[in-house]
Amino acid sequence: MAGQFKPARGRLNGTGPVAVVDIGSNSVRLVIYERKARTPTMLFNEKLLAGLGRGIATTGRLADESVELAFGELTRFRTLIEHTGCKDLYIVATAAARDAENGSEFVRQVEKYLEAPVRILDGSEEAFYSALGVIAGFWQPRGIVGDMGGGSLELVEIDEKKPGQGATMPLGGLRLSEEAGGSIQKARKVTEAALKGYDWPNLAPGERTFYAVGGTWRSLGRLHLMQNDYPLHVMHNYEMSAEEAVAFCRKIAVPNLEGVELAEVVSKQRRPLVPIGAVVLEQVLTAMKAERLVFSATGVREGLLHEKLSRSMQEQDPVIEAARELCVLRARSPAHAEELIAWTDEFFRALEIEETANERRLRHAACLLSDIGWRAHPDYRGEQSLNIISNASFVGLDHASRAYLAAAVFYRHQGLREGALSQVIRRLFTDRLRIRAKVLGATLRVASLLSASMAGLLPKVRIEKTASGLALDLGGDQAKLDGERLRKRAAQLEKVIDAEVLLRVR
Repeated sequence: MAGQFKPARGRLNGTGPVAVVDIGSNSVRLVIYERKARTPTMLFNEKLLAGLGRGIATTGRLADESVELAFGELTRFRTLIEHTGCKDLYIVATAAARDAENGSEFVRQVEKYLEAPVRILDGSEEAFYSALGVIAGFWQPRGIVGDMGGGSLELVEIDEKKPGQGATMPLGGLRLSEEAGGSIQKARKVTEAALKGYDWPNLAPGERTFYAVGGTWRSLGRLHLMQNDYPLHVMHNYEMSAEEAVAFCRKIAVPNLEGVELAEVVSKQRRPLVPIGAVVLEQVLTAMKAERLVFSATGVREGLLHEKLSRSMQEQDPVIEAARELCVLRARSPAHAEELIAWTDEFFRALEIEETANERRLRHAACLLSDIGWRAHPDYRGEQSLNIISNASFVGLDHASRAYLAAAVFYRHQGLREGALSQVIRRLFTDRLRIRAKVLGATLRVASLLSASMAGLLPKVRIEKTASGLALDLGGDQAKLDGERLRKRAAQLEKVIDAEVLLRVR
């Protein structure tokens, strides 16, 4: 089949869709990405909880019914891969396939059926790609990545750009549940004994972050999110303190989540495994002396694709690249958005506004996203932009940063009234980012009137520092841009920055 793939047409860079089939101990999943990119966008995502690892702890073999169920799903996957015209197909298998007596035979059948090689990842490789997936999905991550599957748990230290040496343990949800006979207390003892053999990295204060990868832990995180009425239903980069996480894990470590509030938000198939996942997570956080827990939606599959990128693409900022792509697809003038980056650089320098490296990259991303809602009715451009940005499948930013992006673009369209911004976004803000979002929103409102949100004019409007603020130089032909509405927006900007904004007309 691999030789029959036909690249899809009309993609931004012409590479076409890429498919990954992930054969795990609990799930068999197909993810089709739009193309190879720094922030690959999912075209299609489907999984079946086939439970290939169920029974291996006692029989040593993949159960016939699980194999049959998996092949039924692979039949569907093959048809979808061909239909979507995928250019590349990658197939990986993890603990169940490598540990079962009949795992090799199962893999040979899969290769014959899908006409593509299956890569069986050993424990260190699985840890490596999980860590690389977290590196691809976060801004300068440091700490320990844990990937809990159905058959094993992988632990690996990460240092911003590179994974350390990984370790694998027989602490997958299915395997541990079977070994413990469903007993939460026995599962706790088995986990504690297994973790004693791990040489925990000596992490400095401020770097003791645990990045949780895997469907069981994401289900646990979703349960916490819903119980706390969290305003944003985005699991990637959802975080809590380690102390709160340990207390929550102890609270829900009951068989099948019986009596746990809102247990119904977890699928019936996941409910028996989430308490086991809670036991393992509690022990891991305690043993590593973690400071905070962060959930990751990126893992082995994204790590595998990240490795396929050129070094220059790997080093790109994921938020900037995702924002740039959305800009190309939706903005009136992508070139104008690029001009906004340089123009606001100059503006913030003139006002001597202090920015961290993260705040600067967020401002650049907001410039790229500033006009993505322009096709909506003017009354709803801000609201539509806010909804797109706050719920977009961005990686590389935390939820407070996501709120900053959404709010800055909202202010740019809807004005600067604080009450108009949704409570959802305001709950996620830090005060520092809220102030900067309003400053940027007010600046973008002036820029949009100066340029009609089209490229070519904004670079001609020089920004000059003055004793009481700054001046926008409308010399030459730019003098014709002067007008009442522009002056009103300049006055709004003055109030936000508490400094003079002079329109210098010559």
